[in-house]
Amino acid sequence: MNMAALHSEFGDLVQIKKQLLSVTWLCKERGLLQSAKWASELAFALDPLPKHALPLPNPFSEQDIQDLDALTLAKSYFDLKEYDRAAYFLKGCTSQKAYFLYMYSRYLSGEKKKDDETVDSLGPLEKGQVRNEALRELRVELSKKHSAGELDGFALYLYGVVLRKLDLLKEAVEVFVEAIHALPLHWGAWQELSNLVTNIEMLKSLSLADCWMKDFFLAHMYTELQMIKEALQKYQNLMDAGFTKSTYIISQMAVAYHNIRDIDQAVALFNKLREHDPYRIDNMDTFSNLLYVKIMKPELSYLAHTLVEIDKYRVETCCVIGNYYSLRSQHEKAALYFQRALKLNPRCLSAWTLMGHEYMEMKNTSAAIQAYRHAIEVNKRDYRAWYGLGQTYEILKMPFYCLYYYRKAHQLRPNDSRMLIALGESYEKLSQTAEAKKCYWRAYSVGDVEKMALLKLAKLHEQLNENDEAAQSYMLYTQDVFSCREQLEHTEVSTALKYLGQHYFKNKLYDEASLCAQRCCDYNDAREEGKALLRQISQVRDQAETPSSCDVFAPLSNNNNNTTTPVRRVSPLNVISFTP
Repeated sequence: MNMAALHSEFGDLVQIKKQLLSVTWLCKERGLLQSAKWASELAFALDPLPKHALPLPNPFSEQDIQDLDALTLAKSYFDLKEYDRAAYFLKGCTSQKAYFLYMYSRYLSGEKKKDDETVDSLGPLEKGQVRNEALRELRVELSKKHSAGELDGFALYLYGVVLRKLDLLKEAVEVFVEAIHALPLHWGAWQELSNLVTNIEMLKSLSLADCWMKDFFLAHMYTELQMIKEALQKYQNLMDAGFTKSTYIISQMAVAYHNIRDIDQAVALFNKLREHDPYRIDNMDTFSNLLYVKIMKPELSYLAHTLVEIDKYRVETCCVIGNYYSLRSQHEKAALYFQRALKLNPRCLSAWTLMGHEYMEMKNTSAAIQAYRHAIEVNKRDYRAWYGLGQTYEILKMPFYCLYYYRKAHQLRPNDSRMLIALGESYEKLSQTAEAKKCYWRAYSVGDVEKMALLKLAKLHEQLNENDEAAQSYMLYTQDVFSCREQLEHTEVSTALKYLGQHYFKNKLYDEASLCAQRCCDYNDAREEGKALLRQISQVRDQAETPSSCDVFAPLSNNNNNTTTPVRRVSPLNVISFTP
């Protein structure tokens, strides 16, 4: 089977299934179990093949036959994780398959020794200091073979991994692209490449193999780059093309909805995923994040107990248990389980980030900073780690540092109101009020999740004595809160109503002021102010009956001193026509 001769169309699903089954066998022969699992799961989502359409095993070459005995013996040792022993018996073998397993055994032996050195002597925060001693030798040997053009798709993939581990990222990207062209069906190479793509411009500049696997890669990249709309469309197209039953696609769509905080849709997809695959552990740490945010204690407890019964020593299981203890405010226990996850996999992104959150809860800012920095080392696209660093430096009262990290988070999540509000607060602390106003208004424009942007904008205008702009912002805030029927802090709503009442009173809009004052009486903390304002209005009306002639859709005054923040003129009567 010629792996390079692939088509970009999804028309022939039988051919695609044959290719997936073939690459599954090729990956299994070389010990690439995660890639084999991915391909076999995708193949399972397609209809079974008839007997006559089953792919034939790859024919043996002369070199394969010569190395067969050594390869069979070495593979048995490799499967038992006796990597040095496997490498010893493969030394001198000439076939492509034996050479890859020889080099891969040496690489995994170095990784195993590195983990053994660190697991007992150091805590997880220091793990990044220990290196795989075999990497430099492997790079020299693979580089010679690469220059001679003697590496196949699998060996190129391994060469790329070695370069990435040595932080030679530019060379690694080139080698992974070469590996993808040599063997487009190997998902491991696509996934390694995705970890090195930092932005959409870099993605567009890559010369990728033109095959159907490219669609899966692009969908994955769009999710990673927070281009969720495009990612969901890609995944929907893949499902329409015939992968309706794919648990991988369902899980990726759930992750995409999680990234845009569409929590209900994400939870529904994860529940669907667990119906199809009840013993699945992959992505369950993300599911637990959603249950944590929704404060679904029974569901999170059930998930944690289920995963412990399946495999208590999986990274995802430790993260789920950590989230469970965090939800119960047992932060020391939560941090302990995230540390266990990192002992199992020092490159577990979610464990680093979540551990940073726990250290924040425990007021251990130095450990939190260290954890967030490790998360960024693993994946520079993790906005949560950048945002967490911003919050940590905010606690330390270092606003310039805050600004830098919040900007990074905002670049990764340009339409997330939380990042914009954090940026606005940092600008406000640095007395850059014009920038702060822009951030608050932008946060409101993109959809303010926490309903705080307009309130902060109004208070900023109030501090600057920009009364008309403050009134407009308070008006929009109260209208937004009441229209959503959300039970927010009464103090904030009452603050807005008190200000609006006084503002209308000063501008002799007594009807509107009276309505705001009546509304203030609904809140304990504003009741006295509301009654006092009603008495003032009554006294003024008794002295001189002057009806309000102001057009409620017109500007509140002719004061145009500051036009930095765009305002939408709304009737003040609309503000109070809703019941909180």
